[in-house]
Amino acid sequence: MRLLIPCAAGVEASVKRQLKDLGYGECPALNGRIALEGDFYDIARLNVFLRSGERVLIELGNFPASAFDELYDGVYALPWEEFLSAHSLIRMDGKSFKSALGAIKAAGGVAKKAIVSRLKEKLHTRTLDEKGERAIVGVSLFENNASVTLDTSGEGLHKRGYRNLSYEAPLKETVAAAMVESSVFRAGKPFADLFCGSGTIPIEAALYALNIAPNARREFDFTKWKCAPDVLSRAREEAGDVRKKGIKLSLLASDLSEKAVSIARYHAKRAGVEEHIRFSCADMRTFSAEEKYGVLISNPPYGERLKEEDLAALYRDFGKLYRSLPDWSCYFLSGFEGAERAFGGRADKRRKLYNANIPCGFYGYLGAPPPRS
Repeated sequence: MRLLIPCAAGVEASVKRQLKDLGYGECPALNGRIALEGDFYDIARLNVFLRSGERVLIELGNFPASAFDELYDGVYALPWEEFLSAHSLIRMDGKSFKSALGAIKAAGGVAKKAIVSRLKEKLHTRTLDEKGERAIVGVSLFENNASVTLDTSGEGLHKRGYRNLSYEAPLKETVAAAMVESSVFRAGKPFADLFCGSGTIPIEAALYALNIAPNARREFDFTKWKCAPDVLSRAREEAGDVRKKGIKLSLLASDLSEKAVSIARYHAKRAGVEEHIRFSCADMRTFSAEEKYGVLISNPPYGERLKEEDLAALYRDFGKLYRSLPDWSCYFLSGFEGAERAFGGRADKRRKLYNANIPCGFYGYLGAPPPRS
């Protein structure tokens, strides 16, 4: 099957590296989706192991569709009876860009009508009760071409299951994982998040360093389809086999808010990594480290929480702290336009990312590398 992995803007390179590490080689990216070939076991592996991908989709068809008749015929021609039943709860999703069919709700209605007609004919039934397994069908229209997909994940892959308490301005787990994976942090290096909030970045750092599959304990929609073999247990078994054991990590998570630290500790416990992270309620400016060659990764405040002059002062102090650690590296995500200037100096690496639809800069400052052994 042709599989598509949608990912947030700016994290495509991170997802492609993860796919390569999983043994899938170089995979092309187009329109925010990364494509590869795979079977149901690959679907299970990708859902369990991917850290930064948003979902795993099966592309059932790709065809020209500049009119509703073309869309209906193209969707009707797809083998829905191989995946869905007379009880499938069909939910439509979609988007349109530079296409004549700009009314995506209407296009979704036409596509669902075609699916229902096909299922009735092929399954020899007059009714579909939609009381069974969920099936999320995607219709993506780009320049008068339709890509029709079936979502194997269900809930987005950022919903790992460990974060169930809310705190202001939460960071998506998939974005946090991309930040960690894109940095120089690896198992054995000291790590600190001095604005930890609800704990997403240090938790994702711990999962990454221990090679814990982020979604091994959650469920996925495809397992309830009549055509899907029992492959999830095998993928979970593989996840258990590759998990690193007996590793001592040096991870610090701190925040000014006692409530934030309490929530972060609770989330780390739910994720199974609490013992690997030291939590503290502290001002970023008081941080010091005896360990060398560590990595700071944070999502400092920005937006409406602080005035611009207060933000500038915060980032100046953050930059001053970083320069007091000459052999540490620092990465931070910020939607504050003056962040890089206030931090003090151009970043060695920068990338545009989105956090909750807010355009942000992901800035990387590299410290002195450790001596080669």
